Formats: sequence, C-alpha cells, structure tokens
Amino acid sequence: MKFLNGVQPLALLVLRVCLGIIFVYHGYPKLVHANAGMGEFFVMHGLPGYLVPVAGILEGFGAVLLVLGLFTRPVALLLAIEMGVAIWKVHSGHGYMAVKDYEFPLAVGAACFALATVGAGAVSMDYLIFGDGGKKRRVAKSGKE
Repeated sequence: MKFLNGVQPLALLVLRVCLGIIFVYHGYPKLVHANAGMGEFFVMHGLPGYLVPVAGILEGFGAVLLVLGLFTRPVALLLAIEMGVAIWKVHSGHGYMAVKDYEFPLAVGAACFALATVGAGAVSMDYLIFGDGGKKRRVAKSGKE
C-alpha cells in the first residue's frame, strides 16, 4: 500500500479542513453568542465561566490556523488538550465504559493529537515557511557566492 504515501499531503489537508469545520462550528457560538447560560454550563461542570471566550478563541482561531496549516503542531496540541478536558469534565459523567457519551470529543482529540505529532504536511503554510524539518527556511541570496 505504498502508493498511499503519495497522497499523504492531501490526506493531511482533508483532516485539517474537516477538523477546522468542526471547531468553527463549536467555537463560533462560544465566541460570538456567549451568554450567561453558556457560562453557567461551564461552571456546572467545574470550569470557570471566563473559559467560555477562551475556548471560543482557541476553537475559532485554531480552526483557521488548522485549515491554513499554520502553527499546526502547537495549535493541534492545544485543541487535543482541550478535548481531553472536555471529556474529563463534561462527557465522562457515566464512567469510561459509557463510550457513547464521549466518542465524538475522543475522535476529534485523537485526530488533533495525530496532527500534533506528524505535522500539517506538504500542503500547508508550515511547509512553505518552515520546510520539512520544522526550522525556518533560509532565503537564498541572489548573486554569486
């Protein structure tokens, strides 16, 4: 199945775009339509109410960065951590055997963790700016050296 290695950049782009859509969908209301009810929901689950806009910023702007493939590894790691906290504080009320209660944030968190470990791929701003090794590319000077 080595032929699939050739489509890895496309697969990582598809993964980033899908995660971006999910995070915009869930982050937008926290960012734009935050109300007392949303703050109470956070407090009810043991989280401070001021985390509503923080989660909205992380999810909304993190989604844009994921789609662009810019700072993918740190953003994906932060989103994976956020999903871990969401599972721990919100979705695990019936115990770890009730997978149906936390399967969605688990899948999204695992996908973010995977992106954090492998990076954005060749079809990304990270690749254009930092190259394959993750270090900032040096711009070649024109002229003879």
